Amino acid sequence: MASNNTNQEVLLRIEHLSQYFKNVKAVDDVSFDIKKGEVFGLVGESGCGKTTTGRSIIKIYNITSGSIYFKGRRICAGTGSYEQAIKDAQKETREAIAALKKEAAADPAKSTANNALIEKKKEELRAVVAENKELMAQARHDHKYSDKEYAQTLVKQVEEEYAPGLKAAANNLSELKALKRKYKDALRVAKNTKLITKIQMIFQDPIASLNPRMTVREIIAEGLVINGVRDKAYIDEKVYEILELVGLVREHAGRYPHEFSGGQRQRIGIARAVIMQPDLLIADEPISALDVSIQAQIINLLNELREKLGLTIMFIAHDLSVVKYFSDRIGVMYYGKLVELASSDELFAHPIHPYTRSLLSAIPLPDPHAEKNRTRIIYNSIAEHDYSVNKPTMREILPGHFVYCNDEEEQRYRRELGL
Repeated sequence: MASNNTNQEVLLRIEHLSQYFKNVKAVDDVSFDIKKGEVFGLVGESGCGKTTTGRSIIKIYNITSGSIYFKGRRICAGTGSYEQAIKDAQKETREAIAALKKEAAADPAKSTANNALIEKKKEELRAVVAENKELMAQARHDHKYSDKEYAQTLVKQVEEEYAPGLKAAANNLSELKALKRKYKDALRVAKNTKLITKIQMIFQDPIASLNPRMTVREIIAEGLVINGVRDKAYIDEKVYEILELVGLVREHAGRYPHEFSGGQRQRIGIARAVIMQPDLLIADEPISALDVSIQAQIINLLNELREKLGLTIMFIAHDLSVVKYFSDRIGVMYYGKLVELASSDELFAHPIHPYTRSLLSAIPLPDPHAEKNRTRIIYNSIAEHDYSVNKPTMREILPGHFVYCNDEEEQRYRRELGL
């Protein structure tokens, strides 16, 4: 079972993330955080935005709006919400000025007062535009330069670490030469290291995510090479070490992806991610393309790696029974929205949102008698919700249990739970 995480340090925080592709709102105003050391499950049917959320976090996509913070730094920022705020303010001001002008035309006595109000409206608009343009500039800066600023921090740490040793070895030429070589190597790695490399992703299709023209050694070592590591002996040793860690052997390093089974390929994908020593691992349906007999092996491997390496994992899946076993907390997505968020045990014990109840009712039961009597709950969002007047937001119904609902639904859910 998933362990109870007592460490409350937030490793990843997502605020109002939106990812639009033209008119398609793949992810729409999603907010959640992932605590250090936990497994956060993200579930929902195909097309609900789970994978897009993961890809947005790792900067495969430039997000439309919102902010993503990792280790306290903003690594992704979109400007869409600020641009929309300017458009809304401009529209509101135009309508207000038109109404004031119309009123002054009908009653000339109000002309002077209304002209003063018009100037005030224009001044308010200029303030809103200036504020949002400043926020847009900061968002673009953080999105573009977060990795560079992180590298500069690492460079400074390396310089401070080696400065005393270099000074002490000033009179010993051989020692100084060796230390300078190590310093130069560490400095090069620091300059090439990006903060985003501390987040690694395991992709759903193991064969499509591996380059068929590269050997396993080249695939796994590629990240180290990009980061500026040049010591071939060190790279080989790290590759062999990681291969054995994920349940493969050294001899596999010289082979190509097509020579392996699906489960072995996924292990190679895991090894490629783990060798970068990430703090956060995004596992995008890592078992859905595998045979049932292999799925448990990969889940157990991820559990072992989590314990050995202190990994934090974001586990994207649609198999709720697996997510319950593996995750500490679970977020449920529907049509780009996060509709429910709670701990694993709490979500299965007290599912509140109708869509969550529908998903849970679809889990097959191992008991044939119970399975025969299992009733599927059909979810129809149009029939279930009326958001024409009272708009929904994420609300805490129970401690740590959040549901996407409006005022009326919140009251109903609380009555159902006897609160």
